[in-house]
Amino acid sequence: MAIKEVILPKLGQTMEFGTIIEWLKQEGDPVQRGEVLFTVESDKATLEVESPTKGYLRKILVLAGEERPVLIPVALITKEVDEDISGYEAGTRVAIQDKPPTEQAVAAQTPEIQKASEISRERIFSSPRARKLAHEKGVDLVLVAGSGPKGRIVERDIVSFLESTPKVTPVARRVAERAGVDLRAVTGTGPGGRITKVDVEGAAVPAAPVPAVAAAPMPAAEVPMSGVRAVIARRMHAGHSETAPVTLTMEVDATEFVALRERLRASLADELGFDIGYNDLLIKLVARALREFPYVNARLDGNVIVQLSEVHIALAVDTERGLLVPVVRNADRKELAEVATELRQVIERARAGTALPDELSGSTFTITNLGMFGIDAFTPIISLPEAAILGVGRIKDCAAVANSEIAVRKMMWLSLTFDHRLMDGVPAARFLQRIKQFIEEPYLLLASRGNLP
Repeated sequence: MAIKEVILPKLGQTMEFGTIIEWLKQEGDPVQRGEVLFTVESDKATLEVESPTKGYLRKILVLAGEERPVLIPVALITKEVDEDISGYEAGTRVAIQDKPPTEQAVAAQTPEIQKASEISRERIFSSPRARKLAHEKGVDLVLVAGSGPKGRIVERDIVSFLESTPKVTPVARRVAERAGVDLRAVTGTGPGGRITKVDVEGAAVPAAPVPAVAAAPMPAAEVPMSGVRAVIARRMHAGHSETAPVTLTMEVDATEFVALRERLRASLADELGFDIGYNDLLIKLVARALREFPYVNARLDGNVIVQLSEVHIALAVDTERGLLVPVVRNADRKELAEVATELRQVIERARAGTALPDELSGSTFTITNLGMFGIDAFTPIISLPEAAILGVGRIKDCAAVANSEIAVRKMMWLSLTFDHRLMDGVPAARFLQRIKQFIEEPYLLLASRGNLP
């Protein structure tokens, strides 16, 4: 048999799963090498996948709309349109469940499904302490969401999984399986809150009929919690529930900041072909502050606080596919014009859905600016595994005291949410105060390494 597998590609270091959005070729169609076969969506971008060879698309193994782990076969290409592939098909077609399997589902898995689960498990990144605890407690790492660097599973993820798993006696588990009772909805009355047989039998008793009530309003629309929306939901929930978030707010006089932006916009417009923006300046000054306060440019790995040697700043951007975070890498080492150009390029690709996963991940600090929507201050949510996030409000004219006189100044609010596990309030306040100084006196940046121009 002359069979060529079409593999679901790994489009970046952080990509573990992909969803095929559309097949552009159908079974039996001739294909040329380099011809687009299908589009695939990761948690960050939608990209086209080309044929690796010339021949016929003999069999599609994964249908559109299905999510699969990367690096598995999704289709077969043969030299002849009617070539027999029955021998190959039986040993390679796989299916992966979207949700963590129950014990019944695991027992009923076919060898093909178990094989796919093993493939996924082999590519799970986890710390030694996490693997040790998972082995001791009998936890399958496939079922655990990682919050470490690049989605790595760390010890706290195992602990959180164990705490969220209902404690149940073996007899109660068997009764629940036979009765179709969801153990997550059962309150345990046994020692330590353990779910007993009596608890399950009580939950399985049909509820008494209740008086008829008015029908609930019909939904106007139903939006599936999938793709980018599902990723955003998981990360925002993790950023709020798995950290000790504290938000500091500070009012800043941005008069000189605005004046600097106007001067740079006028002087660099012809060279760049666009206007320098406030976000460009914010990325530069925040990168400088992170160099001075390395404990903010950090993350938690198990019980160790790791201070990072590189400064990669993400900017939250609204797109048709949801919230994405294009990253400017090594922002502290780049000139302002370079930062501004790179930021616009990656934002354009993110909005077009063509940005690579690595362009939308790997940041060490995030900035989110809602000032253009008239927002003054808010409480941004930390993007794990980062240690903090800066929220930026609008710039507006206000009456303020300047040089012992009341004058109209351009004021703005900054909101810094930080993880209290990694730093205390005073060090976080010092970091925010330094950003305030750079905004109020931007010439200070010129006296340090990493000048604005």
